[in-house]
Amino acid sequence: MISLIGRTPLIPLTRIGRGLPAPVWVKCEHLNPGGSIKDRLALAIVDDAQARGELRPGMTIIEATAGNTGAGLALVAAARGCSLVCVMPEKMSADKRLALEAMGARVLITPNAPPSSPENFRAVAARLAAENGWFLADQVRNPANVRVHQETTGAEILEQSGGRVGAFVAGAGTGGTISGVGRRLKAALPGVVVVLADPVGSGLADWVETGTLGPDGTYMVEGIGGSELPANLHRDAIDAAERVSDEESFAMVKRLVREEGLLMGGSSGTNVVAALRLAARGGLDGPVVTVLADSWDRYRSKPWMQGW
Repeated sequence: MISLIGRTPLIPLTRIGRGLPAPVWVKCEHLNPGGSIKDRLALAIVDDAQARGELRPGMTIIEATAGNTGAGLALVAAARGCSLVCVMPEKMSADKRLALEAMGARVLITPNAPPSSPENFRAVAARLAAENGWFLADQVRNPANVRVHQETTGAEILEQSGGRVGAFVAGAGTGGTISGVGRRLKAALPGVVVVLADPVGSGLADWVETGTLGPDGTYMVEGIGGSELPANLHRDAIDAAERVSDEESFAMVKRLVREEGLLMGGSSGTNVVAALRLAARGGLDGPVVTVLADSWDRYRSKPWMQGW
């Protein structure tokens, strides 16, 4: 299964993007075997740790996850003979918890505590790793995260687009995707524009624009945005930010499912809304490319999808 990670298709939005000054292309990361873009970093982190001798068969991997990295790690851990513990905040969907448990992971749920709290899911994962001698994947800080998106996701986009990309749009959870892809595209295409798609309520868009994190608000989109700057989010890779509301994101997911046959989660809606805005403004030398980060199967119990 892990040999199937990556090489996902890049396809145009033929209906939703029709008639815009620039076409919108989407990288179908939901077609990775674990159902999300996080399969890439899960494999990269485990490969790197094993190459350095820090992780060996029979050991336990632990990670703080919104769910998708956990699914990727569960696949890779099974293939490499390791066990997995996932620490998740209670805001995350029940679908993700059940899927991780079905894949053999032990799931620990924490309160929706701020980054400064010892009850925050990342703080809990770090403490348990230290207490038990477990390997902490640490996707937010691990440089293998950014590196894999430079070497694979960004390289694939360049190849599949014929080396012509006007803009790249992505949200940031750990920052690995937008930083890695952004750096790879900028090295090859000096005129490309890289834009952060950020939920309304997150403080990251303010940071892109002013250098200071914005106020900590609430939002329902999972896996992107935040009130703390991830170590793997690099400002040199980003040119601008677009703020997208929950309502816009979830309405776009429904359109992607019904009009394009693309079975997506909420953060993919955020990405596509921002990409369409950019395409509508024109003035780009090539298509707008974004990523469809994960699949709809992990959100079916959420009220915004139940409402369909």
